[in-house]
Amino acid sequence: MYSVPRTIFTEEHDMFRQSLRDFIAKEITPNNAQWEKDKQVTRESWKKLGENGFLCLQAPEQYGGLEIQDFRYNAVFIEELGLSGCSGPAIGYPLHSDIVFPYIHHYGTEAAKSKYIPGMISGDLISAIAMTEPGAGSDLQAIRATAEDRGDHYLINGSKTFITNGFLCDVVVVAAKTDPSKGAKGISLFIVDRDMAGFSKGVPFDKVGLHAQDTCELFFEDVKVPKENLLGNVGEGFKYLMTELAQERLIVGLAAIALAESTFISTVDYVKNRPAFGKMVSDFQNTRFKLAEMGAKLEQGRIYADQLVMLHNQKKVDGAMASSAKFLLTELQCTVSDECVQLHGGYGYMWDYSVARAFADARVQRIYAGTNEIMKELIARKILQ
Repeated sequence: MYSVPRTIFTEEHDMFRQSLRDFIAKEITPNNAQWEKDKQVTRESWKKLGENGFLCLQAPEQYGGLEIQDFRYNAVFIEELGLSGCSGPAIGYPLHSDIVFPYIHHYGTEAAKSKYIPGMISGDLISAIAMTEPGAGSDLQAIRATAEDRGDHYLINGSKTFITNGFLCDVVVVAAKTDPSKGAKGISLFIVDRDMAGFSKGVPFDKVGLHAQDTCELFFEDVKVPKENLLGNVGEGFKYLMTELAQERLIVGLAAIALAESTFISTVDYVKNRPAFGKMVSDFQNTRFKLAEMGAKLEQGRIYADQLVMLHNQKKVDGAMASSAKFLLTELQCTVSDECVQLHGGYGYMWDYSVARAFADARVQRIYAGTNEIMKELIARKILQ
């Protein structure tokens, strides 16, 4: 597809990629249409991912993990899911392994790690992270959920919304105010699990896109959370969020470029085989120029993404760099999906065509994990400091 060769992967990465690609072709792609109707993937799919060693790659061996320290494997996982064109799985599975797991791994007590990580590796425990509230989206300091210290436990009350993996989740990392008077310094993080009384879920949202991905509200009514489920220190939750959000935003960017590539590849195939006015759509100069524009931008984006993967492997990606990746690559995804719909003509607006679903799926990428407007603010702070 590209003229500039990719050089960041080794033969071992290529073998992992092929294994994953075969798995996706067998277990994910054939089932995605049904999952879109069901508004969620199956629990069986999570367990199959776990059985094949694709979940929580960094998990220590003592919990049953592979303890892989090379983020390039995570990047391959995200990329291959994106290239499959299955947008829902491409978001939900990486969120579990590369967004939720690090909080428990980095800040969890030994008791919590021993309890939850083995199930997260096997796929028996599906995870989510609950930050967004009905009245607080990108402004995390404005959350209203509370966690009251009751001596031997915390009592959590409040609600969260737009939670990815929310309906299926067994384990959820919850941001709550332990001291509402302290703003950001009053936020703490907790692990809540499905067996805790007072924890409930709404029905999956009827979203514009990402239909094969369960997103819903979560409710906490006097939920007793043991002290061992506190992540890190009291009042340092906001700091942890700011630390881990860099990887989250990088992951959104990596998914965006792969999903955009998938849409582009399928569109190239379409225009080469679609007749119009006695020739193929690909024979028209407008089509060729549009493909050239998108191809060049995608190649530029891929080189950029690969560089960030290598920098992240060296722990050199900071918040501003991750914000730039999230902003630029999700904007590119939306641009490409829109142009590809146009090249499909009327068929591009039909839900039976993958390009229509890709168009609908792409739009939210500019909203979650911090809106792109917030990303620009974070980038600007780095520039002006």
